[in-house]
Amino acid sequence: MKTRDRIIATARNLFNELGYSAVTTAALAKACGIAEGNLWYHFKTKRDLLAAITEEIGEHIERRMAMPLDPDEPAQSYATWLEALMDEQREYRFLYRDSPHHDEHVEVMAANVPGWLQRSQDSIEQYLRAMVDCNLLDWPTDRLGDLAANATIVLRYGLEHFSERGEPEGAVRKTLLQHLTLFEHRLDSGAAETLRKAVERIERRVKKAA
Repeated sequence: MKTRDRIIATARNLFNELGYSAVTTAALAKACGIAEGNLWYHFKTKRDLLAAITEEIGEHIERRMAMPLDPDEPAQSYATWLEALMDEQREYRFLYRDSPHHDEHVEVMAANVPGWLQRSQDSIEQYLRAMVDCNLLDWPTDRLGDLAANATIVLRYGLEHFSERGEPEGAVRKTLLQHLTLFEHRLDSGAAETLRKAVERIERRVKKAA
């Protein structure tokens, strides 16, 4: 891995663990195994480093938004999208966790977070609507926006909710199951099984990566 890429990856991990403000450049350089001057060679300021990480997550989000929705298998498509979302939220957890504190972040973060959240909500609504169209979900179409908004809130804040409750173990699984409680009772049994199996698959991947 190139030094610049190693710095970004190490910083992302430290920011996730300790928070952006708590990580000093000296500590980051030490964790990277390089001199602090070498760190400054690649990133003039800590904000420049944060900008690079923000650009990186932006690329991840664009790939997630571009994922195809199979109109014949909307539940499976949604499961795949959820897996990508959970990977993204785990890998860039500090950005999701700390984004309300825009004074600690570069302008591109403050400018893009609202749009990213809205686009995610729109995507969820699209998947739910496709399930309604396939008679997999019994839900009034004029209330799909409300359902998507609630699902977005659960998915967006679930990891921190369980962490703050002192239940970080299995937080991804718990978050996904919590969001399913919003509409699982109105799902076709096959679609519900598809999503529940996806939750268990995602949890196995999380444990394997830990």
